[in-house]
Amino acid sequence: MPDEMIPIIRPFIGEAEAEAARRPILSGWLTQGPEVAAFEKEFAAYVGAPHACAVSNCTTALHLSLLAAGVGAGDEVITVSHSFIATASCIRYCGAIPVFVDILPRTFNMDPELVEAAITPRTRAILCVHQVGMPCDLAALVPLAKKHGLPLIEDAACAVGSEILWNGNWEKIGKPHGDAACFSFHPRKLMCTGDGGMITTASQEWDARFRLLRQHGMSVPDTVRHGSREVIFESYPEVGFNYRMTDIQAAVGREQLKRLPEVLERRRMMAARYTRLLSNVPGLEPPFEPSWARTNWQSYTVTLSEDCNQLQIMQAMLDQNIATRRGIMCSHREAAYHDAYRMGPGGLKHSEQAQERNILLPLYHQFTEEQQDRVVGALRSALPVAAVR
Repeated sequence: MPDEMIPIIRPFIGEAEAEAARRPILSGWLTQGPEVAAFEKEFAAYVGAPHACAVSNCTTALHLSLLAAGVGAGDEVITVSHSFIATASCIRYCGAIPVFVDILPRTFNMDPELVEAAITPRTRAILCVHQVGMPCDLAALVPLAKKHGLPLIEDAACAVGSEILWNGNWEKIGKPHGDAACFSFHPRKLMCTGDGGMITTASQEWDARFRLLRQHGMSVPDTVRHGSREVIFESYPEVGFNYRMTDIQAAVGREQLKRLPEVLERRRMMAARYTRLLSNVPGLEPPFEPSWARTNWQSYTVTLSEDCNQLQIMQAMLDQNIATRRGIMCSHREAAYHDAYRMGPGGLKHSEQAQERNILLPLYHQFTEEQQDRVVGALRSALPVAAVR
């Protein structure tokens, strides 16, 4: 029989989540309600944030954060092209223009030295990305944003559980360092609610703005109206959105949050084993983790040498029933953005190289050492002969 397929990811979800979902289903309150409120409180406590607002996904989280920052038509937002297209799209939702700066080739994150030169009178915010869970250099970006009076929004879609060394202490991504941090609970992430997102912030004003806009701009939430002993008529002072998380998703998220420490420990152990197995393989460069960062290893990314053909190697591994993914996309290369961005200083060389030369390997909680050995063996055999000598 052929070897069993090894997927790129497999959500770690089971009976505890199924049982939790029963609560809102049987309660009769399925949409945003008490489970969402409890999930927000527990998530805020986990990351160390004063406020956490649950939303339908990370894209809507980013959109709301940019709106709270005052981003509008004709404004510019400095970000990276090297990210899932939602990072750039939420800027366009506001009628603004993304200004793409290049990444650092070892961490795949925004190069802080390029940001200041990209600032113009039209710049309204900086949107950094903790790519594949690896924290970006907030120690450089936070003071830069403050110097220019610009909001700093963190795309932390992949970074739940990641940490940075901040003033001598390890702090979780999501504890307010910038103005807002946006998380994803898509099945590709360490925490899964089917889909869903969360925004953390230190600003009570921003948090109130998120809560107003996520529910159609409704002046009085339905939870308040349904719980009142007096009739309340809501109003709609401005146009909002239906960006709510359901109570079913939140109930699942609460159980996933309990699992997170175990998931982090397992992924870090398996990532370290990958590095040991691949550190001396010619033609490959394992991922780099700065001394001030603790990634959650949402993805394990290897960099190929120039003489390796990314597509051929990925196909050879798929032929052996092993799924991989190419390096993170570059939005500026997509047709939707050909005339809808401005390039920062120095071009996007490292971003393009990362897309073309990186491969994401399978990594998930249930991943066994035997499966990992299969992945490493298939990768070694797929490399060009010249690279493995």
